[in-house]
Amino acid sequence: MDQVQADAKKAFDYLVLHDKLAEKNQGFSWDLIHGTLEKQAEIDRMIASYSREWALDRMSSVDRNIMRVAAYEILYLEDSQAVVAIDEAIEIAKKYGDEGSGSFVNAILDKILGEKDEYFPGD
Repeated sequence: MDQVQADAKKAFDYLVLHDKLAEKNQGFSWDLIHGTLEKQAEIDRMIASYSREWALDRMSSVDRNIMRVAAYEILYLEDSQAVVAIDEAIEIAKKYGDEGSGSFVNAILDKILGEKDEYFPGD
């Protein structure tokens, strides 16, 4: 979606239609996608503020979008376990990103988690 400006719902429906997403994961997956897109501007500001060496538009689209989704989960999903979200994001970054993606994603998400504690106390 990020690279070709595709419609989120159409892209999601395509995955569902072509059995690329198990039924048990569809609700949670759509919640992540929809929520991330709703909060994307705020999430992007956080990511950009912690990434001094890379402007958001110069980051790998894989890294950028992994961080967006994980940041949404950390900051806005009530039942989220932040450490699990970060660990999963790191593993996905290692698999689909480049050599330094795991470390980069980890560093930014750790800082976002710290910001959550500062701006959303008691969560």
